[in-house]
Amino acid sequence: MVGYLRAQATEFLRALRRHRESGTGSGAGTGAAARTEAPGANGAYAGPDRAAPPADDVDAARALRRAARRISATLHTFQPLLDADWAEEMRPELAWLSGTLAMEHAYASRLERLLQALHRLSGSTAFPAPRPVGRAAVTASVPSAASPVPASGHPASANRGNLTVGAAKAGALLDRQLTLARTRAHSAALQCLGSSRFHAVADKVALLASEVPLSPAGRRSASASPHPASNPASHTAPHTASDAAPVDLRPLATAAQERLTDAVAALPLVTAGSPYNAEALIHGLSPDPAPHPQDAPWHQVRLLLRLHRYALEALSGAAAGADGAAEDTMDVRLLAAGEALNRHRDAAEAAAAAAQAARTPRIAPATAYALGVLHADQRHEVEAARYAFQHSWRKEPIRLP
Repeated sequence: MVGYLRAQATEFLRALRRHRESGTGSGAGTGAAARTEAPGANGAYAGPDRAAPPADDVDAARALRRAARRISATLHTFQPLLDADWAEEMRPELAWLSGTLAMEHAYASRLERLLQALHRLSGSTAFPAPRPVGRAAVTASVPSAASPVPASGHPASANRGNLTVGAAKAGALLDRQLTLARTRAHSAALQCLGSSRFHAVADKVALLASEVPLSPAGRRSASASPHPASNPASHTAPHTASDAAPVDLRPLATAAQERLTDAVAALPLVTAGSPYNAEALIHGLSPDPAPHPQDAPWHQVRLLLRLHRYALEALSGAAAGADGAAEDTMDVRLLAAGEALNRHRDAAEAAAAAAQAARTPRIAPATAYALGVLHADQRHEVEAARYAFQHSWRKEPIRLP
């Protein structure tokens, strides 16, 4: 566990250095970088800095979030072996950092997902081709409400025609709302990286790379003598308190697995196996903006599955670096289940964004219709992800060689 935490702390510092060398992670706050990213009158990015930043910046930010998540998860799972006050103080800060840095990418990915779904549902060429999603992905090429909608090359039914009429305006509305949210998330990320709070977190991670604060039980485990086979002198040396066997990490990792198993057992997998979940569709388009209660247990399972995976990484001594070497020793079933839950989260959040846009006052009926169809499509994606999860979870565990 100590080696795993040190490896993740080292990866955190390496990613932070790469991020700062890219020129955007030095904590510009609301300075020049934020001013060049200000939205224009139409909600799109204005100015000469509309091009996406280097790919290394995106990779560094992703590696920074990945290391922060793994450190936080390890502090949670193996907390009895760590200094309690230090771990309780560190975990919320790492969650704040990871969540703040993830929001910009989440908004960009959500907009990209919704625009592609509109393009697929309407059969219209009024939407841009898929583009890479990054920290500053440009999504301002959706035509305005006055732009003509090119004719589709596919025969369209009456409903398809009605959808095409409102699809362009729906796309423009989503682009305006989500681009504004992404702009604010970008400014928040810049302020985060330039804040004293972040520097305090980075200083603690730097100390973690050299020394892990342990509880008395953890210190006894760390000071335990090596196995006699590797230390011939231990056969004749008198036994002391430091000769105690190292603490077994498996019970703590097993507890994380049991929490995941219990949460999965509480999921409505029978509902997930049905092709149509009308209750979720009705709730999403109701005036109540609260998330659908069906989604919360699935999101919790996703977090518990992540904790379980990271505990297995710590047990195997795999330092999950940028090359993803730890994935080679992971259960294939867990990887498939995790991918399904990631798709579930993305589709649920995209459906919520479509429903929120449909609640915009004084929008045209055709626009509201297009957003309703889009919401229903994303809720069906949610159901498909749930079915894929329960299908992969019930398989026998198979490990990669």
